[in-house]
Amino acid sequence: MSKGICVLAYSGGLDTSVCIRWIIENYDLDVVACLVEVGQEQDQDTDFTVAKALKIGAVESLMLNVQDEFADQYVAPAIAANALYENKYPLVSALSRPLISKALVKLAQERGASYIAHGCTGKGNDQVRFELAIKTFAPKLKVIAPWREWDIKSREDAIAYAEARAIPLRITRETNYSKDKNIWHLSHEGMDLEDPANEPVYDKILELGVSPEKAPDKAQYVTIDFKQGIPVAIDGKPMDGAALIELLNKLGGANGIGIIDMVENRLVGMKSRGVYETPGGTILYKAHALLESLTLDKDTSHLKDQLAIRFAELVYNGQWFTPVRQALSAFVSETQKYVTGQVKLKLYKGNIIPAGITSPYSLYDAELASFGESDYDHNDSAGFITLFGLPYQVAALLGREYK
Repeated sequence: MSKGICVLAYSGGLDTSVCIRWIIENYDLDVVACLVEVGQEQDQDTDFTVAKALKIGAVESLMLNVQDEFADQYVAPAIAANALYENKYPLVSALSRPLISKALVKLAQERGASYIAHGCTGKGNDQVRFELAIKTFAPKLKVIAPWREWDIKSREDAIAYAEARAIPLRITRETNYSKDKNIWHLSHEGMDLEDPANEPVYDKILELGVSPEKAPDKAQYVTIDFKQGIPVAIDGKPMDGAALIELLNKLGGANGIGIIDMVENRLVGMKSRGVYETPGGTILYKAHALLESLTLDKDTSHLKDQLAIRFAELVYNGQWFTPVRQALSAFVSETQKYVTGQVKLKLYKGNIIPAGITSPYSLYDAELASFGESDYDHNDSAGFITLFGLPYQVAALLGREYK
């Protein structure tokens, strides 16, 4: 008889497949493998992935599809906030972890489990994201993190462990990139990418699209409708969040959009290099920012830009379920009341080119901004400059010098 139940955050990949057998052998627990589907199983044999966990030794294997919740309650707020970690990273994995963890805790409580396990390494950010959420919803649940305990030192060791126990894998030593996929992105890390001096061999790694060099020579136009900061339609066709992202992934991927090669600062302190494919997300961030340029006033826009940095840091650091993130989301929601309209974009060989913005709440006054004749009195600017420059004028009169 086992010593209890452990719910495992299962993906079907190398690490979590090995985790099933390792937990059974080292903890004598019944493992419930839970695949929380946020889009990673697209183009995959889901039945095979679920059944594989049972073959490895799990007492139960199941999939929970939360794609719609992921798109509407996690991705959409990040778009509205224009949240990009270090001005590049669209929080691809970071956004999914809080939701996955919340679903795992609920399942653990339903099954009477005393443990939750994950396959995150001790070097990465995801261990923090998973465990902060678990502490929030089930502070008494114990966490098993095999990468912090076992003798396996590398992915090569993990493959050897799997081969010795006949654990089926989808990868080989030659295709051993560490990957994470959901409807928002696909990430690639490891192998030749670990050296920032190496140019990625995109023909070998890209899955969601093509490199800009291989994109069509003809530009493709796409029109996105937003309602209060939320994308609601593509080319006039209303769509829900998940379907909308999937369509933009296809359009963007085909045109070489959204390939991000970056060296980022991990939460644990080290730098890491990864290549991210985020075609739909890159398009949505661009479109949303363009619409805000038309509908937000200057002070709100500038403050929102500052808070977007903090919002992105919170999400990246696994602090989704915190009072400060909720407060920032409330601020963002307030700013989106008039972010309604239509953005037309031209997609061409990795570039997103603005092709027109319209909104019933536009703050752009063509007559006022025109270089032609208007009712604007140019003489009004003289008094403004006098008052705006008064502190500097007084300082100069008192002998203050600047270099």
